[in-house]
Parts: sequence; structure tokens; C-alpha cells
Amino acid sequence: MSRSLTAEEAAEALGISVSSLYAYVSRGQIRSEAVPGSRRRRYDAADVQRLQSRRQLRRDPGRATREALHVDGLPVLESGLTLIADGRYRYRGHDATEWAQHATLEETAELLWGAPVPDDAPVATEPAWSDLVRDLAPLHTAARFQAYLSFAASADPSSYDLRPAGVRRSGARILRGLAAVAAHPAEDAPPCGDPVTDVLRRGWQDLDDSGVELVRAALVLCADHELNASAFTCRCVASAGASPYAAVTGALSALQGIKHGGHTELALAQLDEVLRGTAPRTLLGDALRQGKAASGFGHPLYPDGDPRARVLLDLVRKHRPYAPAWDAAQRTVEAGRDVLSEEPNLDLGLAVVARALDLPDHAPFSIFALGRTVGWIAHALEQYGSDRMIRPRASYVGPDPATAP
Repeated sequence: MSRSLTAEEAAEALGISVSSLYAYVSRGQIRSEAVPGSRRRRYDAADVQRLQSRRQLRRDPGRATREALHVDGLPVLESGLTLIADGRYRYRGHDATEWAQHATLEETAELLWGAPVPDDAPVATEPAWSDLVRDLAPLHTAARFQAYLSFAASADPSSYDLRPAGVRRSGARILRGLAAVAAHPAEDAPPCGDPVTDVLRRGWQDLDDSGVELVRAALVLCADHELNASAFTCRCVASAGASPYAAVTGALSALQGIKHGGHTELALAQLDEVLRGTAPRTLLGDALRQGKAASGFGHPLYPDGDPRARVLLDLVRKHRPYAPAWDAAQRTVEAGRDVLSEEPNLDLGLAVVARALDLPDHAPFSIFALGRTVGWIAHALEQYGSDRMIRPRASYVGPDPATAP
């Protein structure tokens, strides 16, 4: 169990007696485990929280609904893609950290999309590729991706084929096109049907086989993470009947936010400060003193540590143990545990991969976005299949019409 409570703590949280708690355990609603060397047991905090949410829903449906969209709120949509529980996450039942040890991004897409990635070549865009990437070069990475999607969508006559096979074709074209944009300017080559890691290998110079392994694993680990802000945005856009190109464009708008994928840039900047000689304890302490969130640490769904970061840091230690970035990462992680009492998260993991491999500054965000594109298309497929419009209701807190002038 990732977090556990004593019997007294669990009973108090639920407002029940300890004997009633035992009844919940016997019915399989709360998991427990023995405390070594004693006769006492500990009780799963996540199970207790789920029961709290259900009881709250029965007592106060309005409040439960208002809180449903928060991280700790009740689920709001059904999905068969990713399960996050017990400090782990799984793609369609497969432990994602184990899957990432061997699978390619394309194999992950096949798993999440329910069929192999189509072989359709990306469509030609206007202006020509070389002119397009030159015009996109000054933009932020997310904006480059979005601008490319706008051109690609206008050149794809089947972009509004929302049947599953059509969505997969569009998804393959989107993924391959974004990979080509991420690889530029090192490789001035238009989108092609090659695996994403091959495209990035050619574009991001000096990637040896072990470096490709690191990038491959990072892409797979980023593929999906349940109903985060970008995935929910993607589903909202898809639910309105917009094309997969529009759904991914909307998801990118959410991903670039500083509370989502935008944190990769802050984590990279923080790591660079350490590489320049600043003590990580000083950096993190300054962030606390200035009232800022320290980048690269903590995740509300993983109180005991983000498994994605653990895998990436283990792979850097395996493949780049003598890289200055690995030494900086170790010192930063130790400082995070000491100063913040937090474990590293995906943002720091991606930053360390980028610096250990000497990748471009945009690489952490690009890897995040390219990997997550596979998940966005999977969410779009589910949403188109449901044929339901996502239209939450607002809890009105404005002036009372009965008393307003």
C-alpha cells in the first residue's frame, strides 16, 4: 500500500467505530496489511478516501459534484485506458513502468488505440516543408506544434473522418508530423512513416543506442496519465465533434500551462543552475522563501514518489553514470527529500534525460508532448465512440436574481 492509516485514524476519518471498520475490511472495501512484529494492522488510505467520497455524495450530492473536477474529487468520465492506483499506473492492465522497459511508442499506441498504427504517410502541407519549419522556428515548442497541426489539418481531406479507423489514420499523421517538427532544425526532413525514435535520433545529433533507449522509454512513460488537464481538454474538444487535429491542438494548449507540462522548462532551468554550481539546497530553499513551488518534485497522485521519475533516473544512472547531469540529479534529489520532503516527479526526470543526453532545450517538453499525443488520440477515440457531449453545469455563485436590482 502506498499510504496507510492506523485503525483509529481510518475509523475517525470515516466517522465510524473501529468494529465497523473491521466490517468494511471483511467485505473487501478497505485493504489492510499486518504491521511486522506486532498484532496491529494498517489500513489503505486510498480505500478510506474512496469511501469518504461515496458517503459525501450520499449526504451532499451538490458538494460532491462541485469538487468532482479537483485532483482528489470523484471520477467524472469512464475510461479504459489508464489506471492509477497504489502508487503505480497501468496501460490497459499493463504496468506502465514495466511496459516502458521494452515497448516502442508505436506499440504503446497500438495498445491504447486498440489497433496497429496505420501506415498512411503524413499529408503534404502548404507552404512547403522547408518554408513551413523556417517560419515556425521562432515560436515556442507548443506553438510550433499547434501551427503545424493547423496547416496539416487543412491539407488532410479525411481529418473529419471520426470513425475509429479514420481517427487512427489522423492520429498516425499527427504523431509523425509532430515528430518531424520536434526533430527540426537538426534534420530538415518532412514527416515520414519511420518510428518516432528514429526521427528524433536523426534530428537530435549524437544519440547513441543507449541514448535512443532513454528517449524511447521516456516517450512510453509519457503516453497517458488518466484524466489530467490536457486529456480532459482533448476529450472536451472531441466531444464537440471537432477533428483529432483540433483535439490535439486543444490538448497542447493545456499541456504548455505552467501547472502541467510547462513545469518541464522550470525543472530544466533549475537543473541547469545546479550544473552551473548553485547548491540545490539553496535553490529549493529560495523557492520556498519566495512562495514558489519548487519544480520537479511531488505529485498529488503519488505521495510516495512518481514511478515515472524513478524509471527515468534509474535509466540515466545505468546509461550515463558519468554524466555531470547525473551527479547534479543525485544532489538535487537529495536536497528535495531534505528541504521539501518530496520525491522527484516526471518533470525532473525528463530534464535529467535531456541534459544527460545533451539534447535541445525543448526536448523535455517535446518528449512529453510526443508521448502524450498517443494518449490524446486514445482519449479522442473513446470520446468519439461515446457520442456524448461533455457539458458540465456551473454552480452559480453570482447575485441572487430575486434581490438583484
